[in-house]
Amino acid sequence: MRIDGLTELIVHIGYPTHTFKSPLIYNPYFESIGANVVVVPLACRPEPYPVLLRSIFALDNVRGALITMPHKVRTVELLDVASPAVQVAGACNAVRRDADGRLVGDLFDGVGFVRGLLRKGVTVQGARALVVGCGGVGSAIAAALAAAGVTELRLHDVRSGAAQALAQRLARHYPSTRVVCADPDPAGHNIVVNATPLGMHEGDPLPLDVSRLQPGTLVGEVVLRAEITPLLRAALARGCRIQVGADMLFEQIPAYLEFFGLPTTTPETLRRVAGAAAAALPAEAQEAS
Repeated sequence: MRIDGLTELIVHIGYPTHTFKSPLIYNPYFESIGANVVVVPLACRPEPYPVLLRSIFALDNVRGALITMPHKVRTVELLDVASPAVQVAGACNAVRRDADGRLVGDLFDGVGFVRGLLRKGVTVQGARALVVGCGGVGSAIAAALAAAGVTELRLHDVRSGAAQALAQRLARHYPSTRVVCADPDPAGHNIVVNATPLGMHEGDPLPLDVSRLQPGTLVGEVVLRAEITPLLRAALARGCRIQVGADMLFEQIPAYLEFFGLPTTTPETLRRVAGAAAAALPAEAQEAS
């Protein structure tokens, strides 16, 4: 990949960065189409983040920023313009500077998750969904599910206040969707989502009682550390359909590209170019990634 004085940057801000997959997808794609753009991870702890976000957009060659944990919620108060999705979910994962110098934010986690479901033929409209974890990604998925027409959303978070606050925002924007805050019982739900970090580390407990999963339920994951997490493995054993964390990532990237004003593509193309780039790496580099 060529980097020169005309290279534009998309910064990927979060902490820690060792699990970041986006550079391994975006950069092979940009190289494949000859775009002089590169995604660069920035490891930023919470304390200096507000200053960093404003400062980074003082650079003329920064096209935009991808925002991930633990900054998605904090970003909202730093924006000049927030999309409806940001307002509902109370989180933001993409920022760009407009022609007037304002910071404009949007949110694509939920869009990517729902697009993945629809691509698999899952009926979202009229479904009952359980979302476990009401932080940035869980809020985004809940908002997107409500926008797609689920009839009932069951929310659970170990921080009860987070679930209640999300329920209130959803009720204001999607009054036709019944929203309840309760324990994470998956029984009777068509769609079950783990939007917690559980599954990122060996020995993590499962986020819900898998014995209560019913065959045919779609169980979705947001964790990217492993394709088949312990939750998804247990769901498959129960006869459930699954959606891996990477599906949400690949499905939302085309929307990100449009937001940043870059040539967009399909999830299939992204998987192909990312896979080809990974195959070309030395074995030790593949293992590290």
